[in-house]
Amino acid sequence: MVVMEEWTFAGDILPPRRCAHPLAADMERQLTQIIAAYETFDDDKVVPGFFAVDYAISTDFLGLKWKRVNAAEGVGFHIEPVFETLEEGLPLIRPSVYAFEREKTGAYEKMTGDVLGDILPLVKKNPFNQWFMTPTQHVVEIMGMENMYCAMMNEPNEFQEFMRLVTEDLIRCLRWQEEEGLLLLNNGNDYMGSGSYCFSDELPAGGFAGKVRSRDTWGHVNSQESIGISPDQFAEFIYPSCEKLAAEFGLVYYGCCEPVHAYWDKSLSRLPNLRKISISPWCDEAFMAERLAGEKIIYSRKPSPNYIGIKAEFDEEAFTAYIKSTAALLNRRVKAEFIFRDIYTLHGNLSKTRKAVEITRQIAEGMY
Repeated sequence: MVVMEEWTFAGDILPPRRCAHPLAADMERQLTQIIAAYETFDDDKVVPGFFAVDYAISTDFLGLKWKRVNAAEGVGFHIEPVFETLEEGLPLIRPSVYAFEREKTGAYEKMTGDVLGDILPLVKKNPFNQWFMTPTQHVVEIMGMENMYCAMMNEPNEFQEFMRLVTEDLIRCLRWQEEEGLLLLNNGNDYMGSGSYCFSDELPAGGFAGKVRSRDTWGHVNSQESIGISPDQFAEFIYPSCEKLAAEFGLVYYGCCEPVHAYWDKSLSRLPNLRKISISPWCDEAFMAERLAGEKIIYSRKPSPNYIGIKAEFDEEAFTAYIKSTAALLNRRVKAEFIFRDIYTLHGNLSKTRKAVEITRQIAEGMY
């Protein structure tokens, strides 16, 4: 597949909003974003024949109140740590309380049904696990990145205990979703991982009798926040949590923006149920192409967004050479997909997205 993820530059392609009511505006955005993406660049995302009604799930993760301070403009933010050391913080941790916001979900379902029910079928979706099973993201949200790195050095035993508590709580969240009947099959036109889609005939798992278990679903695990540590440190402090979480799912997408090659041989190559791995712009492409040659694991390539997002002009020649360099490494030996993410602005030149998709698709078809 060739996927152009449009949410970061949706403002460049969406028509002016016409609905004022918050629920109506949300409904309008879901519909118009699908149409705008199709009309603007026509990538390989499948236009759904339904309207998605997302479950609203909330949590007070580990009983802690963390806070982000967002930048006045743009996407930057600062984390205000709940605590700075684990000696201070571990006694504060409590089991999370997870809640299904049934009334909020029901109100949205009723409103969308009243408006669209005779036009499009409504399909319930549970997006909660798309980004939640990411242990170091939670650690950073709680104590900040600098404090996390210091804790690995200054409080190694306490840090391992913290990771254990985070991981066990995330697994308990999966059990809670199973018990509440909130898990849904996601092996069709479903998003999972950083820009990827879940089409697969390998799920649900054996023994499926109608009630969805986590092992019947795709999961997404990553550790973007730990890229500054050595392979040995990753194997000691981070990988055990990733392994336990991956084992809970039927198929796993690993990674996002982190360069996975440094941790492949010692850790990530052993990840249970791994089917896709993110090959970001910071990854050693040649190394990972060699490791995945002949494997079932999909090389989920994230080309650099700079060719599309940095300026209005599109250097077609440079872009073509860049995508061909990936194709040459894969050389028909590696299963691959291309996912364009984090573009943020098109500088008024919408046509370059379509051209980028066309070039990538043509090169990809030639590969196979």
